[in-house]
Amino acid sequence: MKVLHLIKTSRGASWAVRQMRELVKCNVEVHVVLPSYSGNASDYTAAGVKVHILDMDLSLKSAVNLPFQIQQFQKLLQKIRPDLVHSHFFSTTLLMRLAMRNHSIPKIFQVPGPLHLEHAFFRTMELMPADKNDYWVASCEWTKKKYQSLLVDKTKVFLSYYGTDVDNFTKGDKAYLYNELGICKKTKLIGLVAYMYPPKPYLGQKRGLKGHEDLIDAVAILLNQKYDVALVVVGGAWAGAVAYEKAVIAYGRQKLGDRVFFLGTRRDVTRLYSSFDMAVHPSHSENVGGAVESLLMKIPTITTDIGGFPDVIKHKQTGLLAKAANPHDLAQHMMFYLENPGLAEKHCLKGYDHTRQLFDVKRTADEIRKIYAKILLDTKSFYRSSQIN
Repeated sequence: MKVLHLIKTSRGASWAVRQMRELVKCNVEVHVVLPSYSGNASDYTAAGVKVHILDMDLSLKSAVNLPFQIQQFQKLLQKIRPDLVHSHFFSTTLLMRLAMRNHSIPKIFQVPGPLHLEHAFFRTMELMPADKNDYWVASCEWTKKKYQSLLVDKTKVFLSYYGTDVDNFTKGDKAYLYNELGICKKTKLIGLVAYMYPPKPYLGQKRGLKGHEDLIDAVAILLNQKYDVALVVVGGAWAGAVAYEKAVIAYGRQKLGDRVFFLGTRRDVTRLYSSFDMAVHPSHSENVGGAVESLLMKIPTITTDIGGFPDVIKHKQTGLLAKAANPHDLAQHMMFYLENPGLAEKHCLKGYDHTRQLFDVKRTADEIRKIYAKILLDTKSFYRSSQIN
């Protein structure tokens, strides 16, 4: 089996590297299209994946390059002759469908997040060029149900989470971050690990996608209620959104003073997690986000009740679900864990077991391989039936 994957960036998307690495181990011949040999391109090569360079990102700014991109991609298809093409981004999926209108090769869109499905224009834009050779792999239950409500043939929708290396998460020294920050060890640390995505006004957003401002407001409520807490924010500006990052930092310091620490992008995230008393993921739109990481680190976890979070957080079983874009509700849930540390510990240990099983990349990659096999079998059956008729 030969599969061509489409990735729009050579930076980040480590979940794609992990999936492809395990697919290679499952005896799948894996090819990937990347925009350059920079960034983490060497990680794909080290995993046994054959790398091809072509910018597959489709945007208004690069619309003038669209005919060239389509032509080059069609040449690559002719050269590789894959059994399936597997896209991981909204933009690469649109370009894939435009370029493959006259191809019978099955096309898969593994949907990394639900944002475009939450807006009618982008939802329509994605579905319009789809044809009988298109399939979808949702990476959370919300996304799966949404596609099944939109598509006539519900059998074209599968579910498989993006997996991770579950054995790489080991809890370390709780004093690590306290020593770095120079603060009292009695202070409870609330952690948010997420890049800062600026609001998109054309989607009606007034606050950032990851809810940084909401969490700042919620922690301010805790401080007003005399809780001894501090907020630690890990992650810098996403895609050059430096002005937004500066605005968030200024807002945090205005509201929380010396009770907030912005650490920027770090490479020691697991060590930082070890110092958190709780992790909060207050996103406005999300797949499963950082909830998987914090539970694998056995950290009590609170998320908003949107997207794929409920797949991971079973309320008052594996964590707590708060209302999205609601700092007061978020603060109430944080107070609950601060006042019930025994329950918080019980929830996160149950969440650890749940997450290890659900997101083990060895399991999820084998699941993807089986989805490939089913699609190819169904495709062969369809064309055999068409020829008979």
